[in-house]
Amino acid sequence: MPDDAEHEHHAGHDHAHHHASTGSATGHDHHDGHDHSHHDPAQFRRKFWLSLVLTIPTLVFSQGLQEILGLDGPRFPGSEFIPAAFAIAIFFYGGLVFLRGGIGELRAKQPGMMTLISLAIVVALGYSVAVTLGFPGMDFWWELATLITIMLLGHWVEMSAIMGAQNALGELAKLIPDEADLVHGDHVMTVAVNTLTVGDHVLVRPGAAVPVDGVVTDGASEVNESLLTGESTLVAKDVGADVIAGSLNGSGALTVRVAKTGDDTAIAGVMKLVADAQASKSGAQVLADRAAALLFYVAVAAAVITLVVWALITPDDPAFVIERVVTVLIIACPHALGLAIPLVAQLSTAIAARKGLLIRSRAALEDARNIDVVLFDKTGTLTEGKQGVATVNSAGTVTADELVRLAASVEASSEHPIARAIVAEATTRGLTVPAATEFASLAGRGAEAHVDGRHVTVASQRVVIERGLQIPADLVHAAKDATGQGMTVVFVLDDAVLGLIALADVIRPESAEAVAELQKSGVRVAMLTGDSRDVGNWVAAQLGITEVFAEVLPGQKSEVVATLQRDGTRVAMVGDGVNDAPALAQADVGIAIGAGTDVAIESAGIVLASSDPRGVLAAFRLSRATYRKMQQNLWWGAGYNVIGIPLAAGVLFGAGILLSPAVGAIFMSVSTIVVALNAQLLRRVKL
Repeated sequence: MPDDAEHEHHAGHDHAHHHASTGSATGHDHHDGHDHSHHDPAQFRRKFWLSLVLTIPTLVFSQGLQEILGLDGPRFPGSEFIPAAFAIAIFFYGGLVFLRGGIGELRAKQPGMMTLISLAIVVALGYSVAVTLGFPGMDFWWELATLITIMLLGHWVEMSAIMGAQNALGELAKLIPDEADLVHGDHVMTVAVNTLTVGDHVLVRPGAAVPVDGVVTDGASEVNESLLTGESTLVAKDVGADVIAGSLNGSGALTVRVAKTGDDTAIAGVMKLVADAQASKSGAQVLADRAAALLFYVAVAAAVITLVVWALITPDDPAFVIERVVTVLIIACPHALGLAIPLVAQLSTAIAARKGLLIRSRAALEDARNIDVVLFDKTGTLTEGKQGVATVNSAGTVTADELVRLAASVEASSEHPIARAIVAEATTRGLTVPAATEFASLAGRGAEAHVDGRHVTVASQRVVIERGLQIPADLVHAAKDATGQGMTVVFVLDDAVLGLIALADVIRPESAEAVAELQKSGVRVAMLTGDSRDVGNWVAAQLGITEVFAEVLPGQKSEVVATLQRDGTRVAMVGDGVNDAPALAQADVGIAIGAGTDVAIESAGIVLASSDPRGVLAAFRLSRATYRKMQQNLWWGAGYNVIGIPLAAGVLFGAGILLSPAVGAIFMSVSTIVVALNAQLLRRVKL
């Protein structure tokens, strides 16, 4: 991103970006020894192109290079000083960045990448100055110029990759508009979003983005909240509904009372979470940091050994000895290694956020791939936590549809959960519900009304007995089965019993798929519920779950997790985060589900914004893919050094294989680019 665009972008979204930028900048200061926060890709891009232009004359007039290639280059009086002049210019223009970084690392007593690059270019500069002033040997000016240029290229790629991962946060910030339409009396005026205060009313026009978190006070529409939940289905909003900043309004106009602004909004919370997760260190990250520091010592030791051995073998060729030492130092820069973990980690948290998976701690994401058993809390996780019609049994005189139609007509004006479930069932079946008259509620036992000239009652079995009505035998069995499975049964009657409707906690349509896929991937699935054993077993049977912990009090949930963990089993607990906090904290990985806008669930390592339990599987898949990428990058980064350092030291000199410093620099940068590109492949993982 060019500088001016970057500044403009930041200025535009300052209010939301504050979190992201601070979180990520600090995160980068320490993630791999060198300080990324001062390095924007634009700076490296400029330095790379100008250094490349200056390198060309350095190569053309370099006598050493001409001798190697057997060419006769252009010569004129004083031309021998051109490579020195240009290489020194490149050293001060392009190389100082590395020197500053190296000094910073040494001050922090954490030598790493920058220290190694600085060491290599300072040795090359010192040696070349000595040769130019008369020391016997071949100067390194062209090597120094190409080395710095290639390092700048590698760094540019690295910074672009890291910025790309962080820009996922920028993308989230962009979703929040800069201006809002403030409702002022009877007219509307356009104001900057950051001037709004809680209690203001704003108008959200059709197709516009919602500027703040708030509550709808007027109008009705459908809103796309996929930025937080990852679900593209539109959510209906009318008076009293909550809306979140950054969601997209559909075809209706909404008036919204501002509830939260700026850093308090859900999206700012998500951005802060992602930034914190990107900055947090996981086990693999700590390993990479140790490896980078270790490589510094390995490189210095290898360089010293190389110096001593070659000085003994070829005491009369100091130029060759120094060339070997410089090549060892160049090859040893563990650049790819420093990038291996942070980049994958950044990308995985950013990709996850787009899919509605919010990673609170990187360690949780890393541990998710090793989970043996997933323990789901039933209510609100596998089920919707609300009543729905499970079965309809009618006596011979009416059809099931007719039974639901009559019951829905009686219950149409009631707010009771059972009434709402019956009305919803009528809508699902596409039935036209006639208007009822003379509605009356039977305190705590049901309701009655006149429908189509009949006096219809929807009530519990007690009312049927009180009225002395006969229940047909098949309905008696159906009622017994339903209550045995923990369902609620209501009867529909006029002068006789017309049938019964059994209601149960509605199982989410995605739950069965989530459970089956988890089991297929080799993970045990267990269920935890505070409900009776009958209810628990019924839900478990519907979903193919065999391990059920029923009648568990909220305070005992964490004990169930601890019991499962006794034999070293690694447990992921999935709950709704409200009363499940202790259990989520006790589990190896706590996953809070259906958090919606409440992203600040402290006890969970992973937060699913949507209520879809398949998100648990997505988290596991992302965890495995992330770990695979980290492993590949670590092997690539470290393996390259394991092979490169001995070659640079001249171990295979007898076989005619010798790496020059320039080739070393090219290898070094290629490995960095490979690691950066390999990390980007994470984007293609199917979650």
